[in-house]
Amino acid sequence: MNGCPVHFDPLSPEQLADPYPLYARMRAECPVFHDAEHDLWIVTRYEDVMTVVRDPKTFSSENAVRASVQPLPEPVLAALAEGWPLSPTLTDSDGDVHRRLRLLVSKAFTPRRVQEMEDTVRRTTDELIDGFAGEGRADVIERFAWHLPLITVADVLGVPREDVPLLHRWSYNWLRLMQATDPAEELVACASDVVSMQRYFMDALERRERDGGSDLMAELLTARIPGGGPLTRVEAMRVPMNLIIAGHVTVTRAIGNGLTTLLADPEQLEAVRRDPALVPTMVEEILRFESPAQGLFRTVRADTVLGGVAIPAGARVMVHWGSGNRDEHAFPDAARFDVARDSAATHLAFGKGVHACLGAPLARLQLRIAIPRLLERLPGLRLAGGDEAAVRDTIFFARGFKKLTLAWDAEAA
Repeated sequence: MNGCPVHFDPLSPEQLADPYPLYARMRAECPVFHDAEHDLWIVTRYEDVMTVVRDPKTFSSENAVRASVQPLPEPVLAALAEGWPLSPTLTDSDGDVHRRLRLLVSKAFTPRRVQEMEDTVRRTTDELIDGFAGEGRADVIERFAWHLPLITVADVLGVPREDVPLLHRWSYNWLRLMQATDPAEELVACASDVVSMQRYFMDALERRERDGGSDLMAELLTARIPGGGPLTRVEAMRVPMNLIIAGHVTVTRAIGNGLTTLLADPEQLEAVRRDPALVPTMVEEILRFESPAQGLFRTVRADTVLGGVAIPAGARVMVHWGSGNRDEHAFPDAARFDVARDSAATHLAFGKGVHACLGAPLARLQLRIAIPRLLERLPGLRLAGGDEAAVRDTIFFARGFKKLTLAWDAEAA
């Protein structure tokens, strides 16, 4: 039994276009409910989401990015068997395994290191915009939005920039594999790409072990934590894969979501143009208002009660960041986009608790630079005409655009 009078289907055309009225109904009528179609318990209110993330013993992060844990088709499993196990990673591990990985990787995202990357992010932003500013029309997802975060993370890892398009394809196909809604033959191709990505980073680590280096991958091979040994080669290989994929999901989607939200609200856009000091809160409001990661998944380890609803051990829960970020009890006038709202400490876009996103400071830096610079350098920026100008991506737990064609006054640019 569904237990909720609404039909939850994040990939339906209606919910891809605007899921937020549905989220409001879910919060009001069935804040915690079982969705039989996906065999998930959907958690929609901010308070209940926080209860989940504060209790990792009851709500395990195992399979945190898999919308379905139904067995993959045999040919897909055979393709994956050519590589190494996909878990545990920072995102889907618990306890001591997660603490060890997090402590080692956190060294790459200290405030000092992020600050040192600002000039590079600014330069990369302008170089990318230089490539299309004179055209007057472009798909900003294809020409800009995935390039910036992948180049930025590639620089942290010491990956050649010319390999970024390949990493983009591989990481996107990893997302498709986790969702597992494509036909089996396409999932086999996705699995082969994931194995290729594994081999790419295993080879890169072997070179650093042989030749040394000063990038994050070299540091992963030599890092130690008190009371623990080094990462194994396979553990170290999963870290750059995790970072590439996570950066791709968050920053790419937030750029597209942010631009369309601002262009749809001229008053708020003008407020930012008049007062650049609003840029930091603007970024946080974009992340809250159109959360790029709409939610992740948890596995219930023991029978529990959440929001007055009994959930059995073994059940799968979706902690819905996107709905929690529109909860009127947590954010007054939550359905209104307000660039002056300061929700950095409270919104859920980067998760909360022990699994809060390590790369959040770097993501924020990129968004604070990229969105204002696009608005500044592309005068008269607007959504291009045509039904296919803005096409939402079909990833179950992420909200963003596959294609976003914008137009601007090329001569003024």
